[in-house]
Amino acid sequence: MLTKNEIKLIASLGQKKQRLKHRLFTVEGKKTVAEFLKSHFKLHHLYALSDDYICPREKFSLVTEAELKKISALTTPQQVVAVFEIPNANEIVSDKLILALDAVRDPGNLGTIIRLCDWFGIEHLVCSETTVDCYNPKVVQATMGSLTRVNVSYLNLEEFLKTSTVQKFGAFMDGTNIYESTLPKQGILIMGNEANGISTEIEALIENRLGIPHFSAHQETESLNVATATAILLSEFKRRD
Repeated sequence: MLTKNEIKLIASLGQKKQRLKHRLFTVEGKKTVAEFLKSHFKLHHLYALSDDYICPREKFSLVTEAELKKISALTTPQQVVAVFEIPNANEIVSDKLILALDAVRDPGNLGTIIRLCDWFGIEHLVCSETTVDCYNPKVVQATMGSLTRVNVSYLNLEEFLKTSTVQKFGAFMDGTNIYESTLPKQGILIMGNEANGISTEIEALIENRLGIPHFSAHQETESLNVATATAILLSEFKRRD
């Protein structure tokens, strides 16, 4: 039976400050939990409706549907809630293409972008401190397990770019046509905020402005969703890799 303290702790992990305080985050759903169990992430505890998970018995609790609902962040709980430890960030290696995010705020967008990194073999995702937390429950759900295979780092993006010696590429509405641009295997691709794009401070550090051309005769769509734009740009970079 779940204790009040367990319920209180798990429920609190929906807040970023509590995740940082306890260095813990939640994962839900059988498939996603299975991905994390076989990864480098360390299990803190697993709560499930059935006893068919391979994990240490002292870190497993069989719970009822009513108990699961109390600790789930989902409207419809998915049979299992696991609590994992937040790992220390890995060292960023710049010998391949790195993706950087400047204040991307939407959890769904970040989750999709992490999946795109996994798909296109981007090992390092660098996020500004104003980007949504990758351990936010909505982000974790949206990654569908890809978070276990992408190194996500949060740092002062401006300082990181200033100290990096590789080419820096940014996505802009008025950028050079991506399909006509020379793209290297190594570099940093920067994507901006959903509403405001790349900030002025970061823009000043970018040497290469890239854009995705309109093909519609109407030319009325203001911009692409940041995750959609990321998919197109990464595809072009990796196609020529």
